[in-house]
Amino acid sequence: MNRQLAGKGMTGAAILAAACCVWLVAGRLKDSRMATSSADSLAFEIPVARIFGIAIDSFTVETGTVGRNQTLGQILEHYSIPDRSLNQLILYGSNVFDLRKLRSGNAYTAFLSKDTVGRLTYLVYEHSPVDYVVFDFRDSLHVSMGKKEITIRQQSVSGSIETSLWESIRKSNINTEVALELSEIYAWTVDFFGLQPKDSFSVIYDELFVDTVSVGLGEIHAAYFRHGGKDIYAIPFIQDSVRSYFDSDGNSLRRAFLKAPLRFNRISSRYSGSRLHPILKIVRPHYGVDYAAPLGTPVYTIGDGTVIEAGYEDGSGRIVRVRHNSVYTTSYMHLSSFADGIRAGVQVRQGDLIGYVGSSGLSTGPHLDFRVYRNGSPIDPLKMESPPVDPVKPEYMPAFDSVKMAVIQKLDKIRLNAFEEPEMVSSR
Repeated sequence: MNRQLAGKGMTGAAILAAACCVWLVAGRLKDSRMATSSADSLAFEIPVARIFGIAIDSFTVETGTVGRNQTLGQILEHYSIPDRSLNQLILYGSNVFDLRKLRSGNAYTAFLSKDTVGRLTYLVYEHSPVDYVVFDFRDSLHVSMGKKEITIRQQSVSGSIETSLWESIRKSNINTEVALELSEIYAWTVDFFGLQPKDSFSVIYDELFVDTVSVGLGEIHAAYFRHGGKDIYAIPFIQDSVRSYFDSDGNSLRRAFLKAPLRFNRISSRYSGSRLHPILKIVRPHYGVDYAAPLGTPVYTIGDGTVIEAGYEDGSGRIVRVRHNSVYTTSYMHLSSFADGIRAGVQVRQGDLIGYVGSSGLSTGPHLDFRVYRNGSPIDPLKMESPPVDPVKPEYMPAFDSVKMAVIQKLDKIRLNAFEEPEMVSSR
């Protein structure tokens, strides 16, 4: 009797244990299926496409370009927006972005609701290849600035000169901004008006991209120019917290300009895009600085260069123009007379006397109208940069030598691969 009960008890326990196992396994299988299902749903979730950070799946997207003299208000006339938003745009929009600075030809993108109204929800104006403005009309108007993601790619290029640096870079499909950067770096050491067919260059630089479109240059990491059989390296080095370029001996590739070409009493007129001319009584640009000074005050050239003009022009009066290098030219106007020996073709050194303050031409009194041109375009003389010109200091030379060795090794490798001419490789 007791054995039968014990047998039945053991059988019951076995059945109960088996049932528990089945229950646990089933539960785990269910959890596993749920986890797998959840993981699969996440794995196959399709990302929402976005433009300017805005999900486009809920909108009808239209694109256009700003027409000539077209205002933002005229663009918005084509879309349905609340009157209060338009009023807010006029009152507050300029606090974030000057609405008068819309550029004709620039793109804009409109995001419209998908209902029958097609109400404008966002308008994005692309102010530059990188910067854009978002006008958000969802509730009350909100205006914000944004930037597209920029990718930096380091480029290493070499080229040989046939006619000019610009032409060689253009034919090699290199970003033409490289020519401007090299002309700035080597402005005082390479005569870009006297380049020869055997001259060559190499440069390592960062180029900035938005998607696949180049939007400019970043840092120039190193450069080399072979000019007239001479090797000139441009080695970047930070000295006293200032980054500048030096040759392989540690000398600066720059030269300084004098702060002003004369001793003056005051500045009577500054550089301006629109100034009322004191004699003609019309508004026009004044691309120079007028230094008021007594008649006959000596005028000096602000840097080494060549006099390319010394003569008389109707409005400018007696004028001297000096070409300092392939980048900078200066003009000295309204002179009373020229210094002895000043004529076209004469070489001058910084601080040389070139003339005397006068009131020739269209002038109301004695003064010097001084102008500076960079790559042929006028710039404000008072804002012209004065880069450091000191050589590498002795205490920094060990660090500079380490940088120099690494830079020259990279540049020589680039040139060797580009030209496959061992005789061009520096022995430094």
